[in-house]
Amino acid sequence: MPEYLSPGVYVEEFELGPRPIEGVSTSTAGFLGITLRGPEQPRLVTGFEEFKRIYGGYLPVDQSYLAYAVDGFFKNGGQRCFIARIVGDNAVATLGEFDPVVIEAVGPGVWGNRIAIKIGPGSLQDPAQPPTYFKLVVMYWDTPPPAPLIDPDDLGNLTNPNRREPTYREDYDNLTANPTSTDYFQTRVNRNSNLISIRPLDPANPTVPTAPPQLTFIGTNGANGDAPTVTHYEGTVLQENPDGTTDKSGLLGFEQIDEIAIVCAPEHHKVANLTTALITHCTQQRDRFAVLHSDPTNHTLNTINGIRVPQDTTYAAFYFPWIKIFNPTVNQESIIPPSGHIAGIYAKTDTEIGVFKAPANVVVNGATGLQFQITKREQDILNPRGVNCLRSFPARGIRVWGARTSSTNANMKYINVRRLFLYVAESIDEGTQWVVFEPNNEKLWARVKQTITQFLTTVWRSGALMGTKVEEAFFVKVDRTTMTQDDIDNGRLICIIGIAPVKPAEFVIFRITQFSGNSDITEL
Repeated sequence: MPEYLSPGVYVEEFELGPRPIEGVSTSTAGFLGITLRGPEQPRLVTGFEEFKRIYGGYLPVDQSYLAYAVDGFFKNGGQRCFIARIVGDNAVATLGEFDPVVIEAVGPGVWGNRIAIKIGPGSLQDPAQPPTYFKLVVMYWDTPPPAPLIDPDDLGNLTNPNRREPTYREDYDNLTANPTSTDYFQTRVNRNSNLISIRPLDPANPTVPTAPPQLTFIGTNGANGDAPTVTHYEGTVLQENPDGTTDKSGLLGFEQIDEIAIVCAPEHHKVANLTTALITHCTQQRDRFAVLHSDPTNHTLNTINGIRVPQDTTYAAFYFPWIKIFNPTVNQESIIPPSGHIAGIYAKTDTEIGVFKAPANVVVNGATGLQFQITKREQDILNPRGVNCLRSFPARGIRVWGARTSSTNANMKYINVRRLFLYVAESIDEGTQWVVFEPNNEKLWARVKQTITQFLTTVWRSGALMGTKVEEAFFVKVDRTTMTQDDIDNGRLICIIGIAPVKPAEFVIFRITQFSGNSDITEL
C-alpha cells in the first residue's frame, strides 16, 4: 500500500484492464551444417550475400548442401535465419602472435591459413607523438594467392602477375589500446570482424601494436578436422564470456535463440541419429518445427514403399523427392535436398498470410526439376503416411503438394495446425510473464482472461480460427473451476484455453450431376 505521511497532492500511476500480448515471429529459421569458413557460434544472416561474406560460398555438393539450402531459403521468401557452423574433432583455428597481440581466425579450418594482416599508424596518429592510434587491415582469399604474398595496396605491384585481390577485406582505422574506449581494438574488431578475433598478450596492460607493417599471414596451423557426427550437431560450450554469458555451438546454441521457429539441417539424412536429435530439440523447446527430407539411398520409384517418415512426431514434416537446381560452381544441374527451399516457403507463407495457412500449393523458386516425377497414384500411397510430395504440373511449375506433419495424431495432422498451436502458446507464454508473483485472486484471474481473450480475438479476426463469432472460435477459463484451493495455496494459477483452428482444404470435391429443368432438387 502507498504511504501518505504528510499533507499534499499525490499523483499515482496504476494499470487498469488487460495487458496486450504481441504475437511472436514464426518465420525465422535455424540452419546447421558445414561451411567453408566462419564462426561456430550461431550468427544471424539476413541475405545470401551476407551468408557468403561470413561463411563463404558454395562447397561441392558431396561436401555440404548448406549454402544451397540457405540460398533456396532466401529465394523462396525467407528473410532471417541463424547459421550454426558445424565442425568435427581435431579442427584447429589458425593462430598467430604479433607482439603485443594474439590474432586468431574466428573459426577452425585451413581457411584461416589464408588470412593476412598488416598494421600501420591510424589516420589520427600524430607522427611526433607516441603510438596512440593504429590501423588494422585484414585480407582473406578463398584460394591461396601465389607466393610470395603481394600486397594489393602496394602501387608498385599493380602489374605484378602474382598480385591477387582478396576475396574479402576488412579495414579498422584509429584503433586504440584504451580498454574504456569504444575504439579499443579488442572490443571493436571482435564485435565486427567476420574473419579474426584479437586480444592483448597482457590483458592488464594492453599496448598499441606496431608490427607487422607488411602484409603477413596470421599462421599456417589451421586444420579442418574430422567429419562431424551427431555429437557436434548437438553442440558444445565454446567459451565463457566475461559478462557471464556462454557461447555455444550447434543445437545448444539454438536453445539460446528464442526467435528460431523453423529448424533445418540439410545433411540430416547422412549423419547417424541427427534426424532424431532435430526432432528431440524441437519437441523439448516446444516453440519450433523441423523440416526433414528423404534419404537418397531410398530414392527409387521401384521401392516407393520404403519412403516413410523417420519418426512419429507432430514437431516435424517430411518431404520427397529431392529437387534439381542450377549449380553455379559446376555450371550444370545438381540434385539437392528440398528442405532449405521448403523452409523459405514456410517463412513467406507466414509473413504474407499467416502461420495458420498451409505452406503448400506454392511454387518452389530456384528448382529446375525433380529427381523423380511423382504421379497421383504414387502420392495416394505416400500422402496418408505423412510424406509431403513435390510435384511438377504442366504450366504451373514445381509445387509443394502436401501439408502434413509426421504424426499419426489426427488432431495434429496438418503443419499449419501444429505451428498455429506453437505460435499461440509461445505468444501467450511471453505475453503473460508479468503474472508471476502477482496476488493470485479473482482480480488477477479477470485480467489474465481479458488479456488472453483480446489476443485470441485478434488471431480469430486474422482468419486463423473457425467460427462466425468469438464464442465458436475459442474459450478462456480461469476461475474456481480450473483451480482447487490446494492449487491456490501452492501458488498455482491454472488457465484452460481452447481454440478451433482452421484446417486446409486438402481434398476439394465437386459433386456434379445431371438434371432436367423440371426436376425436383429440394431433396438434395
